[in-house]
Order: sequence, then structure tokens, then C-alpha cells
Amino acid sequence: MNILISNDDGYQSEGIKVLTQYLAKNHQVIVVAPNENKSAASSSLTLNRALKPIKIDANTYSIDATPSDCVHLALCGFLDDEFDLVVTGINFGANLGDDVIYSGTVAGAIEGRFLGLPSIAVSLASWKDDNFDTAGQVISQIVNQIHTAQLSHDTVLNVNVPDVAYKDIQGFQTTRLGKRHASEASIQDKDDAMAYWIGENGKEADNGVGTDFHAIANHYVSVTPLQIDLTKYNEIDSVSAWLNQIK
Repeated sequence: MNILISNDDGYQSEGIKVLTQYLAKNHQVIVVAPNENKSAASSSLTLNRALKPIKIDANTYSIDATPSDCVHLALCGFLDDEFDLVVTGINFGANLGDDVIYSGTVAGAIEGRFLGLPSIAVSLASWKDDNFDTAGQVISQIVNQIHTAQLSHDTVLNVNVPDVAYKDIQGFQTTRLGKRHASEASIQDKDDAMAYWIGENGKEADNGVGTDFHAIANHYVSVTPLQIDLTKYNEIDSVSAWLNQIK
């Protein structure tokens, strides 16, 4: 396959280098990624200035842009290549539960799906980054079998890999998103009393059996199918009934 690779940690991050290394063994890969860390960019697109891709080497481009920008430009902008698949990552840190709302890694995969391609986001579920090779082996297995997956047209796969040696992986689990508690309080900047840092993610709240949190805690690879359509269909009738009462 011809695979587009992107991320939100920047084109020089260890995760994207490992991802490229593993996928290039069996596929053609092109990297189009941000020039620096753009974590938590979500699905933002840059519309107030032109974006200039910089060619780093034969198959790597860097852009001062968000992950969604990078995937968008690669698929309908400056490249002539026809791609079969979009893979984003390997993210440094988990994208579990509510994290997917903010994640640039997941957003890059969503952009690929918006533009018509099967897409996978992959993250190493740790801040220790000891086992990127484990994630590289896992995503290589998934990608090599993706052609057999019966996925609908609006599905993105969110893959999280435990930060353990490959031999300690217990298997694969299909999971649902868990949920975190509310985020920690914002932190006042020590040099400017009028400035604040966003607080850390909240601790795990819904992390029972079947969740992505539970799979990772038990050394399973978590694979969560995400849907692009955000419509809450089971509330259409109740909202309609309510609107009909508004005078």
C-alpha cells in the first residue's frame, strides 16, 4: 500500500520515526507532519495564512501546521501520490477516553477519513516511551491486515499500545472509550499572576471491563472504532418533541 503518515508530536519525534521504519518494511510511505509539537490541536485547520511544506528528504515533509492541516494538504494539495491508508502516530502518550476530543493524532486520522481513506491513529499509552518498538510491531500487524477489515465509511480506528515489551502484550481487545473525571484546576503562571496553564487531564472515572483504560491496564492492545457522525440519533425524536412545544 501507499501510506500517508502524520502525527502531532512533530516530524522529528521518535514515535513517527519508529512508525515509518516499521511500515516501510512492507509498504510505500510518505511522511507529512508538523514542524514541531502540535499536541491537543484537535481538528483545527489553519485558514488565516498560507502553509508551506518543506521537503526534509525523499519521503518526508514538514509544515508549520496542525496535524489536520498536514493530512488535508497531503491528500488534496501539493502531492500527486494516490494513497490507500492514513496512519497517525506513534503518539507519545495515551489517547484514551476523553483524550480523543483534543488529540491531534486522532484528528489527523479523522481528517484522512473525512477525505475518503481508511485511517488509524496509534499511541503509546505511557509518558515513559520505553517501548516504541512494541507499538511499531503492533501497528505493523494491524496495517498488514487492514484490507480484511469490514469497516464502514465513517470509521476511524484508535489504537493504544501498552508501554511494555512485545512479549508481554496479552493480545488485542476491541474497546469502547472510557471516561475521565473533570480536568485538574488551571495553574497560575509563576512569572505572571495574570496568566494560567491548562490543568492536567482528570483521573480515570469509567475504566471498567470493556473500556480502553481497562485494556491498557491489563497489557492488551486497545482498538476502539470511532465514528465520524456525531449525531445522537436516539434523541432526535425527543428534541423534535421539545422544539414543537416552543412558541
